Amino acid sequence: MAQGTIIKVAGPLIVAGGMADARMYDVVRVSNSRLVGEIIELRGDRASIQVYEETAGIGPGEPVVSTGAPLSVELGPGLIESIFDGIQRPLTAIREKSGERISRGVEVPSLNREKMWGFVPKVLPGAEVAHGDVLGIVQESVVVEHRIMVPQGVAGKVKTIHEGAARVEDVVCVIEDAQGKEIPVTMLQRWPVRRGRPYKEKQAPDGPMVTGQRVIDTFFPIASGGTAAVPGPFGSGKTVVQHQLAKWADADIIVYVGCGERGNEMTDVLMEFPELHDPRTGETLMKRTVLIANTSDMPVAAREASIYTGITIAEYYRDMGYKVAIMADSTSRWAEALREMSGRLEEMPGEEGYPAYLASRIAEFYERAGVVKCIASNERLGSISAIGAVSPPGGDISEPVSQATLRIVKVFWGLSASLAYKRHFPAIDWLASYSLYVDSMQDWFSDHVSANWNSMRAEAMAILQQESELEEIVRLVGIDALSWDDRLTMEVARSIREDYLHQNAFDEVDTYTSLEKQQLMLQLILAYSHKGHDALKKGATLSGVLNLPVRDRIARAKYVLEEDLNDFDAYESDLNSQIAALTDEGGL
Repeated sequence: MAQGTIIKVAGPLIVAGGMADARMYDVVRVSNSRLVGEIIELRGDRASIQVYEETAGIGPGEPVVSTGAPLSVELGPGLIESIFDGIQRPLTAIREKSGERISRGVEVPSLNREKMWGFVPKVLPGAEVAHGDVLGIVQESVVVEHRIMVPQGVAGKVKTIHEGAARVEDVVCVIEDAQGKEIPVTMLQRWPVRRGRPYKEKQAPDGPMVTGQRVIDTFFPIASGGTAAVPGPFGSGKTVVQHQLAKWADADIIVYVGCGERGNEMTDVLMEFPELHDPRTGETLMKRTVLIANTSDMPVAAREASIYTGITIAEYYRDMGYKVAIMADSTSRWAEALREMSGRLEEMPGEEGYPAYLASRIAEFYERAGVVKCIASNERLGSISAIGAVSPPGGDISEPVSQATLRIVKVFWGLSASLAYKRHFPAIDWLASYSLYVDSMQDWFSDHVSANWNSMRAEAMAILQQESELEEIVRLVGIDALSWDDRLTMEVARSIREDYLHQNAFDEVDTYTSLEKQQLMLQLILAYSHKGHDALKKGATLSGVLNLPVRDRIARAKYVLEEDLNDFDAYESDLNSQIAALTDEGGL
């Protein structure tokens, strides 16, 4: 165990001498206050350490002791419904111990050591098991079954297995390996956060992660096991989009990482999630959520760790065979922490002062997402979908963090300040955004939603693009220069924007829309478009087509309850009869 002394203190960076026996990324305890730090550079016997706590009052000559182990997270029952800081310290337990502010050097185990969990064995004594096999289950919350797996590097025959109540550190199974050595297994495992958990094989995603957000599911879907970025300027709704995804995404487990964001935003999550009804389970959303909070007033060095802590917890549940969604808000704050630490290390700066390895670090995070075949005797699939918010200064996505992210992710939900100012939310710009998963998921949508889903999507997007071109003409010479067909196209585009893409996150019905309802809504709007253009050709007037009474029902279709989707048949019947009356009369 290496022990040295502090030579230099520069904010969260400390240089210690006498650390020749230390290793990169070892966790150390700094000064007599035992602050948590991590070695990020070694030069001879000098170690540069980033400290995850406030370093005020620390000076040269104080001791630094290496623990000999890398920064790791504790994995086991008790993660769900918990809120941790960036290095997995349990904030609720710390509050009970030291009050509203985190005391320096406070040591509280990440997982409760006293709580009893009901362990139900899934193997019998004498069974052959290997890495990843499920030994037993614990009902971690009302909706999450926690699967206790054989740790990495362990294989052999089950000698004894426990049944009933146990603490996380109690031995629940003894495995005898090929050499006859007995290996005790507890429900608690540790894993280094910077090393991805192993898997058998990564597979290409082929189905969507349904979010209930119409602009996303219809135009820019993300695959289950895919990656997405949400860049946008201040006030454009990045955090609200991520909150909506956390609330409604088709995932078994949610890991929400608040990285360097304002404290009130994490407070909103903490207040909302325990109260929010989860349509998947009927319970509150918190029953399947892990929160990691590293707000803007917390030490900057812990921001970097928070991302790795979150993705490692996500990988742990992925290995159980769950679909996991991780929300990182925001990776720009994480990159700023990298820039600050790089500057204090006096490294050669890259573009805009960010370290030269910025792109590779961002890639490391997103590459840990995906659909994988888990390591286990009975093969199971698990997935991680990673969605990162990016906060480019002034909304300029040509800056390094945005560009490095866009090179990695396959979905780009570009938020528009002008849409946000118009109170159009989600403020995802349909002309600037894209999803590279659309082509690979066409068959899934045809099989599970509607055979004409892909053609409807393409037609609606073409109408929106045509509207953009027509608006240029209107700005130059006025709307009277347009033909009736073009004016109807603009009106249909407005209906798509206002009646379909605009979604109220605070309305109980409109906040979530199933794929079936999305298909019916879009089908109704496009049916109005087709029949309206046909009516114009048959002699109907533009004002007659635009002022059909059924248009009010089309506008309010978003508020139809999921159990009342049969109402759409009546809407389409009304549309047909009113169009027929219009053409019979030769216009109104």
